[in-house]
Amino acid sequence: MYYVKRIKDIFLSNRFALKIKSGNNFNIESPFHVKGHRYICIGHNFSACPGLRIECWDKYAGYSYFPQIVIGNNVSCNYRCHIGAVNKIVIGNNVLIGSQVLIIDHAHGEGNVDMFQAPIDRKLFSKGPIVIEDNVWIGDGVCILANVTIGCNSIIGANAVITKDIPPYSTVVGNNIILKRRSN
Repeated sequence: MYYVKRIKDIFLSNRFALKIKSGNNFNIESPFHVKGHRYICIGHNFSACPGLRIECWDKYAGYSYFPQIVIGNNVSCNYRCHIGAVNKIVIGNNVLIGSQVLIIDHAHGEGNVDMFQAPIDRKLFSKGPIVIEDNVWIGDGVCILANVTIGCNSIIGANAVITKDIPPYSTVVGNNIILKRRSN
């Protein structure tokens, strides 16, 4: 039974890899969900455990967007990661992403008059792109929101919520609490 699932995963991964710009050694375990494959570019040695959800929304509720997701080399996503863009998300090289991580550059509405509409009818709104630089380790349950840059060689602790830029060589927990800045 294991071998049948493994062959199915290889087939589905290769089929998805053909639809996007991807490098060598590409492996996603099923089930996974992809939306807007033409806006996604993934480098060499990418792997993802089951439950990956990667979405580029070019149209929603009658509005148009220009999304882009760029993932570097040697990136690994653990179980049930969600990466969603209406703007731009860039993930550098050698990034490890834990389970149940949310990386999303948009929200439903700007918090003004449209907050009285049902969320499904609201325009998706982005405050800016997300950039995760090289050699970053993202713990389980982390939420990374729009308009942030996580500096190279940083560690983001489990269940942290990232709403502001994180300097390189930082260790972060909670809501943008920088525990320590390591020297390079």
